[in-house]
This record gives sequence, C-alpha cells and structure tokens, in this order.
Amino acid sequence: MSFRKRNLALSGPSSSSQKTEPESFTNPVPGVRPSPLDGRLTTSVGASSLDDLLGHSGLALGNSLLIEENGTTEFSTTLLRYFAAEGVVQGHKVHIVGVGEPWARDLPGVSGTVGEDTARLESRTGPEKERMKIAWRNTNQAAPTTFCHAFDLTKRLRVTDPSLFNFIPVRQASQLESPFQPILQSLKDHLTAAPKSVLHRLLIPNLLSPAIYPPDSITPKHILQFLHALRALLRQYSTQFVVMLTLPLMLHPRSTGLVRWMELLSDGVMELSPFPHSDQDAPPTTSGAATAQEEKPQGLVKVHRLPVFSEKGGGGLLGDDLAFTVSRRKFVIKPFNLPPVEGDTEAQRGDGEGKPAKVDIEF
Repeated sequence: MSFRKRNLALSGPSSSSQKTEPESFTNPVPGVRPSPLDGRLTTSVGASSLDDLLGHSGLALGNSLLIEENGTTEFSTTLLRYFAAEGVVQGHKVHIVGVGEPWARDLPGVSGTVGEDTARLESRTGPEKERMKIAWRNTNQAAPTTFCHAFDLTKRLRVTDPSLFNFIPVRQASQLESPFQPILQSLKDHLTAAPKSVLHRLLIPNLLSPAIYPPDSITPKHILQFLHALRALLRQYSTQFVVMLTLPLMLHPRSTGLVRWMELLSDGVMELSPFPHSDQDAPPTTSGAATAQEEKPQGLVKVHRLPVFSEKGGGGLLGDDLAFTVSRRKFVIKPFNLPPVEGDTEAQRGDGEGKPAKVDIEF
C-alpha cells in the first residue's frame, strides 16, 4: 500500500481571507513617514538638512538627539525652536522642560513647506491639479501631507491650541530626591493617558544649566538615572516619543566623564562649534565654490553618534567636514571646505593649466 503526500490547506475558525492592514498605515500620524532605508517611522526635526544628516530622512521615533554647543551662542536653542514649531504645526504634543510660556512665544512662523509631493502638487494649476487629486483619490491614497515645514525666524508662530504645550518646571528637591523625578512622572502620566495616535516631543534646553537646575542636579546619580529612565520611556513608547536636548559645553566640557556617559545614554550626539565673532579672528569661511550671494557659514558641525546607525555598530560616520548657516529663513548644514591659498592662481581658476607634464617630473 502506497502512501501519497497531499498538500491540504487546513482552515480553522480563526482564519480569515481578508488581510488587515497595520494601524500605522490605515491611520497615519501627521508628520510621520517611514524611513527610506528600513521602513522605521520617522519625524522631522524642523530643518530639512538636519533630517538628511540623521540618515533616515528624519529622526527615528523612540530615539533622542543631544546637541552640544561650544561658546555662549544660542544656535542649539534655534534648532530646538525649529523642533518645537514643527511639532506644533503637525499637531503633536510638545513637552518643554525648565522654561515657561514666554519661551514658546518666540517660536518661528511658517514661511513655506519642504516636500517633493507637496511642491509637485502646488506647481500644477487648473485642471492638471484636479486630475492629480482625482488620481490619488482613485488609488485610495490621501493627498500628500507636508513632512517638514520651512520657518522664518523673523515671524512668530500663531498657536491656535495652547493645550499642545506641556511646560514642566524644574523644582528644588531635597537631597534624597532627584530633581528630575517630577519631570519623569509628568511624562509618564501624559504618555499613558494619551491615545497611540498622538506623537510626543520632549525638549530640554540647556541641560544642567545653573540658571535652570539646582546644584545637586549635576550629581551622576541624578542626571544619569534620569537619562536611563528617559531612554527606557523611549523604548517603551517607540512609536510615540522623541526627545531633543541641548548641553552647553562651556559649562560641561566633553573631557569630563559625566558628559561622556551622557553621550552614551543618548541615541544621537552632535556638536556645534561657532566661529569667533570677530572678523579678524574668524577664518575665511566658504562652502565649496562660494559665490557672492552665498551666505557664509557660522560654525562647524561634528557628528559623534547617529540614532540607530551607531547603536548597530556603524563605523565612520561622515567623511566631509560640515558647517552650519543660520539665516532668517533657514538652518542649513552642508559640506565645508577652506578656500584656495592666496596667490594660488591655478587652484582659484579651477582649470588644468600649470600642471606639470611628464617631462617636467624629476626623480
């Protein structure tokens, strides 16, 4: 008697012929899109050049970004305002630690949008624009939403819903209690009570600044435990929570062990090094082929860690030197190159004249 193997599909009562799509695709969160590299959800930090620098065309959800700054300038605070303004425009919940409502009144206003689909749609006029909308409707796709906005620092953002903000004060705690414990408790309460469709952005400006934090906050048992707990919240709410914080290196240099531990507990670490204010001390700054209309960079950018990439064992981050430029309407990060040496006419012309021929080379 021969036995014949038969491929029979067994259907149980729980099987269904209809496939259910993930909630993240059926009900997308405004200002969130999948990464072009591995599909993880990302959100914009408010500056498109910084989004591109992070590797996933945005900051991956469930990650933190620490921005360190040398000197007494406030360029890192400008990035925080971009980050907060983008969250308000997208309808996200914005948590701000250590500062009050006056800080939020200085958020830059929207001057435009940054997005290929939206720009392509807005460039169409008349019947062609309507045909594009009909095509999206027929393919069961919503009209493209803006992922990153362009902001103008001379304008002020008009907030129509003040409930989007959650200002968390820094209170003086006893010697046994951590001054960061009320901050963590407030974040836990909001993350637990809010629906999963709400994205939360946490901003911590000037971490460990003596003007905001009590003296015992610099104790390693307080600040490192806070960053540990904050990272645990990021992993627990990996699709609802992102963090950006700034650290003044003038008060807490990178040579100290405490700052190095803080960097290890952050998913991404960047350093801003502004150029000197004096024109005589400042180096001749240019970015590649500078023109008369090109704005001069205002400092260098060093990337020490990248979210997700460094955690997975990524090696060398970026080969080119980077510089940042802050103007009225944008915060731009781009490659930085020194200009040709004065008197080097061949390098300034950029042509091949003056190159030695084979007969001119002597050994």
